[in-house]
Amino acid sequence: MANSLISVQIIPKTETYEDVIPFVDAAIAVIDASGVKYEVHPLETTMEGELTTLLQIIEKMNAKMIELGAINVITQVKILYQPSGITMDTLTEKYK
Repeated sequence: MANSLISVQIIPKTETYEDVIPFVDAAIAVIDASGVKYEVHPLETTMEGELTTLLQIIEKMNAKMIELGAINVITQVKILYQPSGITMDTLTEKYK
């Protein structure tokens, strides 16, 4: 079982202030390619997995933004670390 949930919002800044949605799509593609379980929500994406792995994914997301031409990136992160195990479903099952 995963030991962490991380919600991440990535906000790339571009020189020409063009639409950043393609950048956000590319960041989500980095998550998708990683193979971890994730859910996209309107203001953030939540990932489920091992803390070290999820933090490495966030590092790759930031690098991807720079690779695509962003001059900097603001990344907002919320972490739930529970060594005994945690899943997204554990926190949301009563709402389904």
